[in-house]
Amino acid sequence: MPVELAKPAEIFDRDVEWAELVRFATDDRPGATLGVVSGRRRQGKTLLLYELARATEGFYFGATEATPADSLRRLGEALGRHTDAPGPLHLADWSSAVDALLALGRDRPLTVVIDEFPYLARASRDLPSVIQHALTPGRAERTGSRTRLLLCGSALSFMGGLLAGSAPLRGRAGLELPVAPLDYRAAATFWGIGDPSLAAQVFAIVGGTPAYRREYVQDDTPDGPDDFDNWVVRAVLNPARPLFREARYLLAEDPDLRDTALYHSVLSAVAEGNGTRGGIAGYIGRKANDLQHPLTVLEDAGLLTREPDPLRSGRSRYRIAEPLITFYQAVMRPAWTALEQRRGADVWRRSQRRYASAVLGPAFEEIVRQWALRFAAPETLGGIVAEASAAVLTDPSSRTSLELDLVAFGEPPFGDGPRPLLAIGEVKWGRTLGVADVDRLVKARDLLVTRPSLDARGARLLLASGAGFTDDLRAASRRRSDVILVDPTRLYTGD
Repeated sequence: MPVELAKPAEIFDRDVEWAELVRFATDDRPGATLGVVSGRRRQGKTLLLYELARATEGFYFGATEATPADSLRRLGEALGRHTDAPGPLHLADWSSAVDALLALGRDRPLTVVIDEFPYLARASRDLPSVIQHALTPGRAERTGSRTRLLLCGSALSFMGGLLAGSAPLRGRAGLELPVAPLDYRAAATFWGIGDPSLAAQVFAIVGGTPAYRREYVQDDTPDGPDDFDNWVVRAVLNPARPLFREARYLLAEDPDLRDTALYHSVLSAVAEGNGTRGGIAGYIGRKANDLQHPLTVLEDAGLLTREPDPLRSGRSRYRIAEPLITFYQAVMRPAWTALEQRRGADVWRRSQRRYASAVLGPAFEEIVRQWALRFAAPETLGGIVAEASAAVLTDPSSRTSLELDLVAFGEPPFGDGPRPLLAIGEVKWGRTLGVADVDRLVKARDLLVTRPSLDARGARLLLASGAGFTDDLRAASRRRSDVILVDPTRLYTGD
């Protein structure tokens, strides 16, 4: 019977993550077990794990950058306090330290959290192997323990490799929990923003990172749509606020990102709309073959996302995964000196077009794709969406390309057969969409119907706009069941 522990009021959302952690921590079966928790910084991992340890009367240890001897000393002191020992425990090496952690769970399931585990493992390269040995099946220290050991880290490249391939801990973990940023709807609720258009504008800058509201702007939120510009100047472009330098720190904090100038250039290229490898190479003046390593490192660090084009085999585009980095590259980096001189209001006035085209437009497109994946009702798009992305469609007759902001696929058929294409879409934040946009999508659908690998005959035509729709288009949507209109209100409250 699963044990239920009420989620602390301090933790917003994260119901799924809390439930998984409680299930793992309260498992009553004999034998020590291992869990891995990962996610970019500022997502609330530490709060989750600290509150879990407190709720289960477990042990929490936050690692720091230190020598192995210093880390062992600090861990021994923490264990001494936890066990009410007369003094610190002497831990000769990591083998004895891990066994001491396993000993904590001799009498009952006991949560043991090692936060910022990469700090320890980078200083002691054999630590994952030590843990692997400690958790060897049949080993007395493991079988006699019910310690629920949770390793947590923010270095995604390191944490991703912890359980991969031939890594020592491969196959040892009973929990692998990523803590992702809040989705756009949850972020609006967290920021207390009820206006859908305003919520989209704020999300395009700060995304779904919880700490940006609490610690980084001290709960300063826009007081309505008319306050948005002032909020950007006082909270984001203000050198006195921590959010001002956060995008730079996101790169500097990851030890795998050594050539920061190159990585900034790559991210700048993507923020300017150069999403292909060739486009990035041309923008920064490098050969496309030279970009394999930096692109892979940025992907592993969770800062870039590579999205294959579902309509062109072997083609893909890169997208910046953290909205604040896109905003920094497009708006802040080109005017950094002026911003440091506290001329944020002037910079923001000059940056309106860049913000709309390079930041808000792409963010709105991604919001629409997430709506199709997570919130759109099956009857809206004619089925359950399994994949949603942007794509480029080639017209063989005219040798031209049509860019589609949304292609939404249903679940692959069982066995052979064409894959259902549920919807194709046009998404524009600042342009009023009309009947001409429907005609363009009809042309694209006609081209897709001819592809034997797709079943596109019933594909809906989705038009999403932050600026609205013409009366003719609204009338057409009432006459035609295949035309779907989506505005910010529907994105945030409807299906």
